[in-house]
Amino acid sequence: MNTTALKELLYKMADDALIIGHRNSEWTGIGPMLEEDLAFSSMAQDKIGHALALYKILNELLGEESPDKIAFLRDENKFKCCHLVELPIGEYDFSLIRHFLFDHAEAIRYEMLSHSSFTPLAQLAKKVKGEIKYHTMHADSFLKQLAKGNEESKARMQSALNFAFPYALGIFEKGDNESELIKENIFAGEDELKKQWLQKIRPIIESAGLKLPKVEESAIKYGGRKGFHTEHLKTLLDEMCEVTRLEPTAEW
Repeated sequence: MNTTALKELLYKMADDALIIGHRNSEWTGIGPMLEEDLAFSSMAQDKIGHALALYKILNELLGEESPDKIAFLRDENKFKCCHLVELPIGEYDFSLIRHFLFDHAEAIRYEMLSHSSFTPLAQLAKKVKGEIKYHTMHADSFLKQLAKGNEESKARMQSALNFAFPYALGIFEKGDNESELIKENIFAGEDELKKQWLQKIRPIIESAGLKLPKVEESAIKYGGRKGFHTEHLKTLLDEMCEVTRLEPTAEW
């Protein structure tokens, strides 16, 4: 088994989950209604739990550092998350669109990985699929409600989609060793994931009265999988890791 390729996959999945989990948690107490405070808080907890499970696989089976060290003591350029998850929460319309685009990609990714030849990952995928199903149901429901609300809400949702979509396409940035994952039946690859994702989200978006933007290849926000990030990630990490970095060797 090509462990380098496997680590690439696990790190980008775990880092995506950790960072968007932190972003989702920022809605706690400021959501547009109490139900959304609870929903985004619950989804944040799920995401960070998924990150922990993936970091544990990296640590226990692939010889990487402990989950706490991976999460809190790496430099910014060691993170492999996509740019989409790094962006500030902004207005609710953007966070909802990001939630919709990202979670449908995650749902399909974990469905694909439930058939992975790497048994620990297949087992995890089967475990978390139910949680992510709830996330996509929540995203679909609120996307449709707001897109079909009034002219202003529809316009804001379309504008958020136009802005977020080039970032969302960056989810599917390939690792250098992806061909090994495909050859070993660990993961079918980002192109296949992207194809299934577009097939899934397009009819939902169109049924809500929105239009999927056309994005030139040159406009897609790549770089995160290679360690090149937006200016927002460092600010997020400084906040998220502040306590741990005050005394990295402390025992709790």
